[in-house]
Amino acid sequence: MKYMIQMNVPADEWDAVMASYSKDDMQVMFAHMNALNADITARGEWVDAQGLGGPARVKTVRAGADGQPQVADGPAHAGHILAGYWLVDVASEDRALEIAARASACPGPGGKPGSDPVEVHPIPDAPEGV
Repeated sequence: MKYMIQMNVPADEWDAVMASYSKDDMQVMFAHMNALNADITARGEWVDAQGLGGPARVKTVRAGADGQPQVADGPAHAGHILAGYWLVDVASEDRALEIAARASACPGPGGKPGSDPVEVHPIPDAPEGV
């Protein structure tokens, strides 16, 4: 079964959070994520994964009355934004939850595990009701 595992962060705290990481903290964080990615890959579960930029890089698009894109800078809604994700194809929900827990344990500033909330979304083979 495929799952999307998402890390979300408060949009209004993005710059402060990123500034709180020292160069060494960033290296520890990347080492943790690279080890997680290597494990997912070695198990044949990897589909895709990306870290994303902060709210300053986000564009929100709506279709105008004429169908043309109306573009605004920033997230569509106040609150959390998607910081990164994994798409995995795993044997069970328990394995997806295990991956999410490892992502949540990513070291933050000072090397302390962040315990950030991580969402796990099952991706059905077909839309529900079909």
